[in-house]
Amino acid sequence: MDANVEGAPLIRPSTTDHPLYDQVVEACRSVFDPEIPVNIYDLGLVYTIEIDPENAVGITMTLTAPGCPVAGEMPGWVADAVGALPGVKQVDVDMTFDPPWGMDMMSDEARLELGFM
Repeated sequence: MDANVEGAPLIRPSTTDHPLYDQVVEACRSVFDPEIPVNIYDLGLVYTIEIDPENAVGITMTLTAPGCPVAGEMPGWVADAVGALPGVKQVDVDMTFDPPWGMDMMSDEARLELGFM
């Protein structure tokens, strides 16, 4: 879907009703941005988790900044964490900077951890 279609969300919705969804979220929570002591899920870096009927997982994520020193490694860390889950057939991690990450995307837990609340 074209992100520029009027009324279309910039971030595609996740497959929250899939039986593996919660486990995929927990796997994402095991990956940390090395510069920030908060996991990538609570930071709001994981935009979309799509899981198809064959249990192939597609993750769309971003980084806190395009120049992040681990930009090349982070997708692999996420793929390794999610791919280790029983039942997951394959994992594809796509990086995007549209929309750009902002501090408003962090969970309350992340804000608390970083002293913003």
